[in-house]
Amino acid sequence: MKESIQKLISKAVLAAKKAHSWADFEMPEITVDYPKSEQFGDYTTNIALILAKKAGKSPMETANYLKEIICHPELVSGSRKVTNGEQSTEILKQVQDDMAGIFEKIEVAAPGYLNFHLSQQYLQDLTKKINIEKNSFGNSQIGKDVKINNEFISANPTGPLHLGNGRGGFYGDSLTRVFRKAGFEVTNEYYVNDAGGQVEKLGHSVLKDEEAAYIGEYIDDLNVKYAELGDVRKVGQLAAKEVLENIIKKTAKEKMQIVFDVWMSEQKLSDDGYDQRAIEMLKEKKMTYESEGALWLRTTDFGDDKDRVLIKKDGKNAYMAGDCGYMLNKIERGYSRLVMGLGADHHGYVSRLKAVALALGFAGDFRIIISQMVRLVKDGKEARMSKRAGNVINLDDLIDEIGHDVTRFFFLMYSPDTHMNFDLGLAKERSAKNPVFYVQYAHARICSILEKAEHGTENAKLELLVHEKELSLIRELNKFPELIETIAENYEVHKLPQYAMKLADKFHSFYDACRVIDEENPQLTNARLFLINAVRIVLAETLGLIGVDAPEKM
Repeated sequence: MKESIQKLISKAVLAAKKAHSWADFEMPEITVDYPKSEQFGDYTTNIALILAKKAGKSPMETANYLKEIICHPELVSGSRKVTNGEQSTEILKQVQDDMAGIFEKIEVAAPGYLNFHLSQQYLQDLTKKINIEKNSFGNSQIGKDVKINNEFISANPTGPLHLGNGRGGFYGDSLTRVFRKAGFEVTNEYYVNDAGGQVEKLGHSVLKDEEAAYIGEYIDDLNVKYAELGDVRKVGQLAAKEVLENIIKKTAKEKMQIVFDVWMSEQKLSDDGYDQRAIEMLKEKKMTYESEGALWLRTTDFGDDKDRVLIKKDGKNAYMAGDCGYMLNKIERGYSRLVMGLGADHHGYVSRLKAVALALGFAGDFRIIISQMVRLVKDGKEARMSKRAGNVINLDDLIDEIGHDVTRFFFLMYSPDTHMNFDLGLAKERSAKNPVFYVQYAHARICSILEKAEHGTENAKLELLVHEKELSLIRELNKFPELIETIAENYEVHKLPQYAMKLADKFHSFYDACRVIDEENPQLTNARLFLINAVRIVLAETLGLIGVDAPEKM
């Protein structure tokens, strides 16, 4: 809908320029938003405020004239100042025809906003559309033929996943769900750092020597199993493989309910020659140089704060070489979008990784999502989350204590770029105070009503849906398809739980004001059953994108 309004306004501006000899200017970006209050309509734009100076008019005059052009395009061809007014009018009428019946009215509001009000018929018909399309409602093709590699978590195979991994993991998984609904082809990927120094640190830890870096029950178990081998590197490799297979993968699949399509081994990439091939390519492009006995990559040419070492003085590849090899591998797999989730302590990696992508010739969209720290409040005290501390809070333990749905929903309520306080007390609350239960209860209540109803949901007289609470509820349903496309472009996954809570709130408000099953008015009952079934469909789909259950009973 926003795109249709943008197109309509663009044509109206073009017509106004021709009819009133407005100065020729480049069309600015037309922003269409939701008003803060429904009394101002369903969509609003400030384009008149932007165009006023260019048009030589006040914002209100500009807005009023654009409104007249949209509502009465014949004004253009009637102008004596324009020779091709009929052509402009015809273009505008074509756009109008496409939007016929959608808007009830267009209003101008100070200081120069254009507000668009959807018609009751459009809103009523929307409930029918949702009931027909079911869980396909909101599907989009904006991602058709676009391949995305979504790499997230990628924690070192040195111990159990912790809260920070959970935040980035649930975010990445939900983002993939949205991508797929928007028509993208997505690969969920986990990069296994099994070739670096952390593997030796794990080996020392398992052997419990003076260079031990990690502690915990899992280290004790690995010590019993591998201590007799003695060789640090060998012990580290075996321990890392076991941590990956028996701890990390198990947590991801069974506890987090995340399925990774690819588990990419750093060691295998190196063995397959990707690191060396990437280095050779960079040399050929003259993006490397030798200094102080090492080989450097000119990452400063691509916005990094300093150049990075590719090959160290001792002739061994630096960690950066692995990054280059992995990037080359992704490029060769044909992705046009790359998404990478990193932890809060990886801010310094953003510029260098983007520099690597540019140096190797990646021309697509590459976004790095940093998940900020999580502060778990338990019994009024903050629990530490260091992987090297004995009191580490494992993600498994949190999920076991409060459940998968609550854990996931709570993590996703906040944008990853904000610091988060995880309220364990609220998470344990099994009431409407807990947002996930509040949303799930709305779905369960609808299912209960539909189960009890003796009426069907066919042939409903939707024109009976005129109550302000009914229309307000449908307006919220109307936002769902745009929400999917918006998140697919800006990656703001936290808008999903926010939308679910708003939709549940609107449903509960409607339910308090409108009797759904009214034996004295079966036609209205049928129409309202049709409406709440549409709410059930969208609510269930939203919860599915978040990755939590939509229970039929609670």
